[in-house]
Amino acid sequence: MSAATHHGTTAPHYFVPGPSRHPAMAAFGLFFVILGAGQWVNGQQWGAYALLFGLLWWATILFQWFRDSIRESEGGLYSDRIDVSYRWSMAWFIFSEVMFFGAFFGALFWARTFTLPSLGDIEHQILWPDFKALWPTQMPGVTASPAGIVEPFQTIGPWPIPTINTALLLTSGVTLTAAHHALRENHRGRAIFFMWFTVLLGIVFLGFQGYEYAHAYQDLNLKLSSGIFGSTFFMLTGFHGFHVFVGMLMLLFITLRLMKGHFTPERHFGFEGAAWYWHFVDVVWLGLYVVVYWI
Repeated sequence: MSAATHHGTTAPHYFVPGPSRHPAMAAFGLFFVILGAGQWVNGQQWGAYALLFGLLWWATILFQWFRDSIRESEGGLYSDRIDVSYRWSMAWFIFSEVMFFGAFFGALFWARTFTLPSLGDIEHQILWPDFKALWPTQMPGVTASPAGIVEPFQTIGPWPIPTINTALLLTSGVTLTAAHHALRENHRGRAIFFMWFTVLLGIVFLGFQGYEYAHAYQDLNLKLSSGIFGSTFFMLTGFHGFHVFVGMLMLLFITLRLMKGHFTPERHFGFEGAAWYWHFVDVVWLGLYVVVYWI
């Protein structure tokens, strides 16, 4: 959001946009995303093209949708009441993300604390005498796969890449906060500098994670199919990486808006909303770093 008044105009009591095609068109794109992904994972090659089409369509609609919202904001149509609506919307969105990651953390906790010990009790020893209820589940016939259906793999420790990525995200939180303070003090050039630095740190984080995944697949044989450890590892770190990517895009577009002169020291919730999301991503990573890589 920007200012409540712009170019001498006064914001309405509560701005209600007119009928829009964007929700229906976005749903149309998401239909092809789900259809394509479902068919692709089930061996239908055309599913990949449907998924790509859906993603491109969906991204195009989102671009147009956000463009219209920015024009409304910069046109002075958003009052304090709209500002409150945006704040509540972003807060509930982040709460939904907390529940999203909570489900995966819960799956990891349940597998380690309850499922694995129960598979190693006396009743299951009769079925699988060679099974040892140890975490992580590394080798077939020894820990997780008495039937030999999981190939041996190695796990990834906290050093060096996960620790480097932790430092990168913590530093990005500092630079983002510095940019926020600079904007509030009306030092736009300084805010832009720290924002570009934050975006760069996010890109470097994604580069390191991509290298880590390649190393896991090629050298450690750690894959999504590597038992409960592999599935929880890649679900947690993979979805977090996706959220870093989305957060980096949010910060990138906020930076471009700053360069265009958008936002004021008093009203800049577009900036603050992206910052909330990025700090949430930082906190989730700290939990991942401890639970997945250290424990």
